[in-house]
Amino acid sequence: MYDLDSGKMEYPIDIECSIEKALDVLNGKWTFLIIRDLFEGKKRFGELRKSLVGISPKTLSVRLKELESKGIIERTAYPTIPPTVEYSLTEKGKSLKKIIKEMKLWGAIWG
Repeated sequence: MYDLDSGKMEYPIDIECSIEKALDVLNGKWTFLIIRDLFEGKKRFGELRKSLVGISPKTLSVRLKELESKGIIERTAYPTIPPTVEYSLTEKGKSLKKIIKEMKLWGAIWG
């Protein structure tokens, strides 16, 4: 939490539990890559599948549902024929950008 009086970031006592929660959201290769692709903007299922070479439609569907249930992405369905569905990051999802950037940097240096 941000302390307005001191102007400093204060971390909760149970920070280890918080790290576990963050890792739970980023739990796997495809999840991480889906979030990365959505930083570019809204994408349809087919666009995501095309950019994530090797992912099966079932796996993509499962990962998207998991991310939606965790409040990381938003699914918007349009009443067209055939139905059009777009996925985008929520504010919570967008807030992962800094974390993912730091992980990418760490991997480049130490990986």
